[in-house]
Amino acid sequence: MHSFEEIRAYIAAKHPLRINDPYLICFDVALEQGKRHQGLYLAELNDEAGATYLRVSTPIGPLTGMDARRCLRFNWEQRLGFLAVSDLDGSPYLHLCENRPYELLDAKEIDRLVAELGPLGDKLEQAISQGDDAL
Repeated sequence: MHSFEEIRAYIAAKHPLRINDPYLICFDVALEQGKRHQGLYLAELNDEAGATYLRVSTPIGPLTGMDARRCLRFNWEQRLGFLAVSDLDGSPYLHLCENRPYELLDAKEIDRLVAELGPLGDKLEQAISQGDDAL
């Protein structure tokens, strides 16, 4: 997949889009036989050299009260995904993120990212929010 439009078309054929902006889409992944869901955001990023990346992210909880050392330890130990901070409705939120260069993306890789980041984001959200499905 070489453009965000190709990615958008692929995801939209599999999931209803909650956000459908020019370089950002959002959809929900059903988990635990539909009892829970996790929102995933896909966005296009460009680096200084002009290379294009797909960022897959999911909000996992408010930053307030989080221990930065635990977040950094998580990042160090993870083989997939990293924690970052972004605003969600004007408040700082922890997000689980992964960036992939477009030249490495195909349908199988996108499906793998969704299948891994959705459940992992939900597990982290449950750990932070004592089991609630807040997002």
